Amino acid sequence: LPSPHTMYNLSCYNPGSFILVGIPGLEKFHIWIGIPFCVIYVVAIVGNCVLLYLIAVEHSLHEPMFFFLSMLATTDLILSTATVPKVLSNLWLGSQEITFSGCLTQMFFLHFSFVVDSAILYTTILTPQVMIKLVVSIAVRSFSIILPDIFLLKRLPFCGTHIIPHTYCEHIGVAQLSSADISIDIWYGFSVPLMTVISDVIFIAVSYSFILHAVFQLSSQGARQKALSTCGSHVCVILIFYTPAFFSILAHRFGHSVPLNVLILFANLYVAIPPALNPIVYGVKTQQIQDKFILRCSLNTKQ
Repeated sequence: LPSPHTMYNLSCYNPGSFILVGIPGLEKFHIWIGIPFCVIYVVAIVGNCVLLYLIAVEHSLHEPMFFFLSMLATTDLILSTATVPKVLSNLWLGSQEITFSGCLTQMFFLHFSFVVDSAILYTTILTPQVMIKLVVSIAVRSFSIILPDIFLLKRLPFCGTHIIPHTYCEHIGVAQLSSADISIDIWYGFSVPLMTVISDVIFIAVSYSFILHAVFQLSSQGARQKALSTCGSHVCVILIFYTPAFFSILAHRFGHSVPLNVLILFANLYVAIPPALNPIVYGVKTQQIQDKFILRCSLNTKQ
């Protein structure tokens, strides 16, 4: 039989579950905080599903731009669904427990969808010739970058507290529960995703310099306005995605004076708001989507 010490070590490396406390200091407001998050989540689900439906059934939308837009909608659904339902069950039902495997799964899809979204935001402005290669490379790059997070956490012992002062599992938040040296986790968790995002931002900036130069060379004012409108919607989505993401990453690493509940609230806004706003922005700014949406609504009304 294994010794008690061995069994203790095994339980450290295979913790049964963690406790997500929610938003520390704001427990009495949990029910009220959950209401806007629920509304935002419903908007995200409905908006992205409508977008995916329109792109699937309308042949005129079977173009590279809308293909990548459907990828963005899919990853937005993954991002929000991996986190928000558990957040709501925590805030409304007091369901704070999450299994270790469930925690790792949530963490993987959270970080994976973030890196995929980041890559999609610069590929939406590229040409169809490289579309399949880009899809494969985006998925492989994102998977390869985030998969080590799971192994980095599984190598750590969790012999102390299993209480996570957050509403969902993310890499560094879980690693900080371990009494072992987590310097590798900290450096990997901060540098690798940040470097991929920086490279994506550079690609976006370089691509837009070429695109804007080409747009202003167009002789037709109508063509220029249409191109700038499409670029405008893309820029809005980029700002919606990157602004809270960068703030959340940098504040968690360097904003030691920022109250914990503020950081957690902002982290929840990051996983809820961009998936809800993206389909709205593209729907409002893209005339083709507006036309097809109105057409589908009118056909359903007549039936």
